[in-house]
Amino acid sequence: MSASLAIDVRGLTKRFGKRVVVDDVDLAVAEGEIVGFLGPNGSGKTTTIRLICGLLRPDAGEGSVLGLNVRTQSAAIKRQVGYMTQRFSFYEDLTIAENLSFVARLYGLKPVEEAVAKTLDGLGLSSRKDQLAGTLSGGWKQRLALAACIMHQPKLLLLDEPTAGVDPKARREFWDEIHRLAGEGLTVLVSTHYMDEAERCHRIGYIAYGRMLATGTVEEVVRGSGLVTYIVHGALKPEQMRALSAAEGVEQVAPFGASLHVVGTDREKLAAALEPLRREPGIRVEPGETSLEDVFIKFMTGAQERAA
Repeated sequence: MSASLAIDVRGLTKRFGKRVVVDDVDLAVAEGEIVGFLGPNGSGKTTTIRLICGLLRPDAGEGSVLGLNVRTQSAAIKRQVGYMTQRFSFYEDLTIAENLSFVARLYGLKPVEEAVAKTLDGLGLSSRKDQLAGTLSGGWKQRLALAACIMHQPKLLLLDEPTAGVDPKARREFWDEIHRLAGEGLTVLVSTHYMDEAERCHRIGYIAYGRMLATGTVEEVVRGSGLVTYIVHGALKPEQMRALSAAEGVEQVAPFGASLHVVGTDREKLAAALEPLRREPGIRVEPGETSLEDVFIKFMTGAQERAA
């Protein structure tokens, strides 16, 4: 494994009974990089993360995490990884400080009081250290969970949909913190459903039905999708919408405010489908930029069709 890669795994496969949940997945993440992990529910994101951090043993595949063998050194990997799960998993009848003291003892951090104080200060939790965890808002619970994940100073942070149900301000503050940590050398792999969060990652990977479909920067993934997008401005009648959606070459029609995003992979067929609208009064058609959400929908639709 290259010394600059925190994660370098190939052919990861995991089965539960006859069902293949992770199917021959390759993933490489450089040290200090933030990689977004996208995919629909049930796509294998959580299982892949658990394989990487040593909580599950792969049925096939090989590679290294933090220079350690993913198959034979899972215990050592766990000690150097912070894993933030989807659910808030701390004691709600304990204070923030008490929860962090418990975590510090689990990791064998000494002196405990110093480790807790440093973590409280680093995540801006000192003013709320005596507040019961069960009374915290979603954003503060998220901050507590992040604090518990990084207090043992891991080299790799794995985040499984960490901002689900959190308001936009708290999400932005969370991501500012993630970028600060990455700037200090921490490597981050984060699964998310939010396109704006994916766009804040250095690179992204898209997984569906256990298979990795695309990896790269957002620009590379969008460009590699082969999608063409047009914007239709103006009010369309219901019958026009139905005709456009059914036209050859049109793969997606999505309202955005008072306009429509019309997406396809064949530029000529898409232009032909839109030609009748160009002649309509009050309707304007112009080329647009393909969004990551357009690509996400294409991948998800294609994966569902293959699975069916």
